[in-house]
Amino acid sequence: MDSQTSQSSQTSPGAQAPHTFQVDLRGLVDLLSHHLYSSPKVYLRELLQNAVDAITARRAEQPGSPATVRLSAGSGSLRVEDSGIGLSEADVHSLLATIGRSSKRDDGLESARADFLGQFGIGLLACFVVAERIRVVSRSARTPDAPPVEWTARDDGSYTVRTLPDAARPEPGTTVHLEARAGAAEWLDEERVLSLARDFGSLLPYDVRVGDAAVTDLPAVWDREHASPAARRVALAGHCREVFGFTPLDSIDLEVPLAGVRGVAHVLPQAVSPAQRASHRVHLKGMLLTERADQLLPDWAFFVRCVIDTDSLRPTASRESLYDDETLAAVREALGERIREWLTSLAAGSPERLSAFLSVHHLGVKSLARHDKEMLRTMLPWLPFETTDGHLSLEEFAQRHPVVHFTRTVEEYRQVAPIASAQGIGVVNGGYTYDADLVEALPSVRPGTAVAELDAETVTAHLDAVDPAEELALAGFLAAARAKLDPLGCDVALRAFHPLTVPALHLDDRAARHEQARAEAEAQADDLWAGILGSLRGSAPRARLVLNHLNPLIRRVSSLADPELIGTAAEALYGQALLMAQRPLRPADSALLNRSFIGLLEWATHPGTGKDPR
Repeated sequence: MDSQTSQSSQTSPGAQAPHTFQVDLRGLVDLLSHHLYSSPKVYLRELLQNAVDAITARRAEQPGSPATVRLSAGSGSLRVEDSGIGLSEADVHSLLATIGRSSKRDDGLESARADFLGQFGIGLLACFVVAERIRVVSRSARTPDAPPVEWTARDDGSYTVRTLPDAARPEPGTTVHLEARAGAAEWLDEERVLSLARDFGSLLPYDVRVGDAAVTDLPAVWDREHASPAARRVALAGHCREVFGFTPLDSIDLEVPLAGVRGVAHVLPQAVSPAQRASHRVHLKGMLLTERADQLLPDWAFFVRCVIDTDSLRPTASRESLYDDETLAAVREALGERIREWLTSLAAGSPERLSAFLSVHHLGVKSLARHDKEMLRTMLPWLPFETTDGHLSLEEFAQRHPVVHFTRTVEEYRQVAPIASAQGIGVVNGGYTYDADLVEALPSVRPGTAVAELDAETVTAHLDAVDPAEELALAGFLAAARAKLDPLGCDVALRAFHPLTVPALHLDDRAARHEQARAEAEAQADDLWAGILGSLRGSAPRARLVLNHLNPLIRRVSSLADPELIGTAAEALYGQALLMAQRPLRPADSALLNRSFIGLLEWATHPGTGKDPR
């Protein structure tokens, strides 16, 4: 099929006449089916789109004209008949036989393109994805005296045009006949056509039918009148089950009048990963554009799935996704604001519904609250956090404690939670996603609140000191324990604390772990790197093993006289403290645990020597 490029009527002497491009239609169809369109099903969308645009064009000139689209399918063929503007013979040659040409650019319609669905001039070409032959019979409403015209094209790029007697098409409009290509007959099956037509065209503004079955279902469920708010929620939930396959926790009305956006967001009933691809459905002037519009909402709103209809957002060339431009950015912000308003209204008037929502989707709300002070202030009484007082909101926790201490990792929290709770220190586990950021932001929305990251020094300072005389009496024991653990970068301290059942507590913080990693790297490096790493040595306190003087086991161990046995006991207590804190074990820590376990078995079976007498 040749492109219809015009040639100059005059050429300069010696100049070569220009040539027209040659288009391999089969190759182009292959390109469309494998790279532009995601599925052959889009052929039906193109047919519906052409029919709806034709009706829109006719009604622009003849407001009272009919507005019907009728589809008949079966036996490997499909007929689509519309009451639209129709085509004259000149239109057929100009539009149907020229790839990339769109009627929306002609006849003064450019200024009114916003009323049309199709804007890229690909048109019937998409039908060759499923058809080997396309026959179009059309009669123009603009030229009533013009006879009907027939255009027949094959997938090899050939086409014929002929005029027909008036009886072949008495009224203006267009009928498209498709004959399936080999292996594609299933796409023209009546049940498949009806399903696709309803999926694509349920919100179209005209009367569309497949046989006797209605396709359009207007008004949209979110625009219908309902007997009560409860009945409306039931109807929206049924719509969600039909479209997305789940019963929503709630449904949120979406409306952006300036962008011509109307729709609904359904709240997922189960938690999902923020990285999970969204499946929002976008209709453009009633025609389904895409069911995977992942740019429609802000990233934090991953807990809803939307269905909207719009007349302003721009489609890409394939009409299967949205063009990411300033209009889409503005719509995204406006829809995000609507979801914020819904959350605020729940907090103000429906605490039970809000609690049910947060029990599932607190992560999404925390993500929003990190960057939105008003949302954080609104959600403070509701968002749950793991604390030493149980699962509480930050608001309630701050009322109980003059200083809100927090840890940045779950491991740090597990180290100190039992001890801190017994000592009356309030600690929030900031190791979960977004939690540390929200705790640090607390003073900005709750003035006067003191927030501090918990470190080993703070915990140790809250533990009771041992009587100096008693500690002096245990100086030999403590020195032997310190000497044993010093190579591991760990100090030893003696304190008295509750609960009594905890014999030892391992404390460190990020600075201590960083210094420990630096020291290990220095020990394994060559002279040059060892010197460099040595210059980076920090002054932060090292990790420490705090022995509980109130624990009966520690009292018995501290009475030992044998330095070797004291060292083995110190290693065992260190390993046990690491396990209790659920800290990841380094190779050196694993080796220590094995060594101390074997050593204690030897002392237990051969007391007094620690050696195998054999």
